[in-house]
Amino acid sequence: MTSVLPRFPPHPIRGVRVLHQKQNCAPHFAEIEVDFEPAADGFVFEVAQGLTVDYEPAEALSRFFEAAAVGIEEQLSLPEHAVVIATRVVLRRARADTFGSHELAFKIAGYLAARQALERTRCPHR
Repeated sequence: MTSVLPRFPPHPIRGVRVLHQKQNCAPHFAEIEVDFEPAADGFVFEVAQGLTVDYEPAEALSRFFEAAAVGIEEQLSLPEHAVVIATRVVLRRARADTFGSHELAFKIAGYLAARQALERTRCPHR
């Protein structure tokens, strides 16, 4: 008999907010807020319509957002979570800083957001 893995997320998980900040000789700064919505299957990442972020150069933001998406998807794909990914993730809010924002900072923020969302399915009171 084979067991069926649960689908993630089992229900909408809204307002997952992460601030990843590390201050040292190679600073990190990324703040994101995302919603996880059930989807038919697979992984979809969207930036909310009208999202604005005060950051220059503005063209770097798409790379930051893509890195956050990669971090979320990689974290959800880890075998230890034992879930089938069926999610639409919507980036609702983001902040970046001139002296610490880069792709790695946003990828780590994505990892942390996915972990937090997974935890919320295990402990619904969060």
